[in-house]
Amino acid sequence: MAYVPSFSTRLLVLLLTLLPGLLRAQALIETVETVPAVNQWLQPGDRLQVRLKGRPGQRVTFLKGLPMTELAPTLTKGQRGIYQGTYVVQPSDTLNNRPILFQVLRNDTVALASAFSRSRVRFLSPNTPQLALTKGQLAYLNYGLGEDRLGGAKLGYLDSAVVLHLTGMVGNQYRVRLAENQQAWVPQEVVRLLPPGGFVPTSLTGSWSVSGDSLYDYVQVPLDARLPYRSQLLTNPTRLVVDVFGATSNTNWITQRTGIRELGDVHYEQVQPDVFRLVLPLRHAQAWGYSIGYRGNNLVIRVKRPPARLRLQSLTIGLDAGHGGTNVGATSASGSQEKVLTLAIAQKLRQVLEKEGARVLMTRETDLSVENGSRVLLMRQLNPDLLLSIHVNSSGSAAVQGTSTYYRYVAYRPLALAIYNELLKTGLKGFGNVGSFNFNLSGPTEYPNALIETAFVSNPEDEKRLNDPAFQQQLAERIKDGVEEFLKANRAKGLRGWLQQEPAPN
Repeated sequence: MAYVPSFSTRLLVLLLTLLPGLLRAQALIETVETVPAVNQWLQPGDRLQVRLKGRPGQRVTFLKGLPMTELAPTLTKGQRGIYQGTYVVQPSDTLNNRPILFQVLRNDTVALASAFSRSRVRFLSPNTPQLALTKGQLAYLNYGLGEDRLGGAKLGYLDSAVVLHLTGMVGNQYRVRLAENQQAWVPQEVVRLLPPGGFVPTSLTGSWSVSGDSLYDYVQVPLDARLPYRSQLLTNPTRLVVDVFGATSNTNWITQRTGIRELGDVHYEQVQPDVFRLVLPLRHAQAWGYSIGYRGNNLVIRVKRPPARLRLQSLTIGLDAGHGGTNVGATSASGSQEKVLTLAIAQKLRQVLEKEGARVLMTRETDLSVENGSRVLLMRQLNPDLLLSIHVNSSGSAAVQGTSTYYRYVAYRPLALAIYNELLKTGLKGFGNVGSFNFNLSGPTEYPNALIETAFVSNPEDEKRLNDPAFQQQLAERIKDGVEEFLKANRAKGLRGWLQQEPAPN
């Protein structure tokens, strides 16, 4: 009886026959990738960029047979066999979340080797807009794709259920079209994709109103949809500027009701066809906070007034002891922990402030893990007049030392600067007053806030002082003095501001 090899034997023979060819093909292509090497959505006009590393002198293509160029060694730090390609997406192109095909060709029809990118690419159709809704209480937009330990640079926070027109994706962020030639990026975790078929959101503005109650001034603008917006709190003169993207004016009047105390001569500008700008002058030089959100499809801006009495005994102060629990923060070479030091200083500061009659609200009072997002939401709910966040600094160089304060919005710089000037009186070296600080606790617009990096735990001299209870007490006293100087300056500014607006006697 003739011998009949088993299936596994036949398979092994086939693999051994093909193996030399497979190994040769593998040698032709070492790696392939999109640039950046993450999943992407691209729209017409965007560039798909790719890179291949393989044997020098080959004929290499990508996507649908598009040629790739071998780079000169002077462009690749001496490496050979590096190929790159670029393709500008066209309106008629279709690609639905697929990897990119790379091939090494012998001629127009025979491929010697093929490989696929790990990342996937989708070409968006301009005829089927991709829409999304923001979700959660801390949705936000970024300016771009840059990242560091503080995250991407934030353009601003948004209310929930705001409709966004997505025009691309890179990794875990979607690109958002705000207006003609204006875009932003939104993290995937703060939006929910909508099914296809929706219209790009636009709206005419209705006639809007300005009013006040016992605590706030309000601006309400009727819209047809919950559109994205951006706010800026500007100084000299102090004013709140809010851009609503996708909105065009049909505002024929602005009704200003009784009870308005903080807002001045409000008006609007149509800065471009799809950007409606509200300009809200404030009557005091120092802004005390505002919030923006939707009530239905009505955009509501709530502007806080100055405290009735600009003195510590009349203030409610939020106090944040940085880090805590499993979030240790910076640790010195000798083992000093930021979470321990910040709580000790914050507790002393609380006692000092309460002794002066202030009401103090803490984000944590023990060695407890509290997420930064939870701290922001807590303070939004408690609504203090001011927020102070206590930290200790650290550097890779033990020689770096000094104290510093931080703020995000230029209108809140006076608080951070007043505290910084007082902290210098402790004898600590100055590390600076730092603006545009992209930290969670610096992000809320609802109240002036300052982050205080008391000193460097990584510096032996600073560390010794940070661990000294007497010096912790001195820090607390100086921070309190800084708040008092801030209030004193505002008493003077506020008086001058009101006098300037009083009508001249008859």
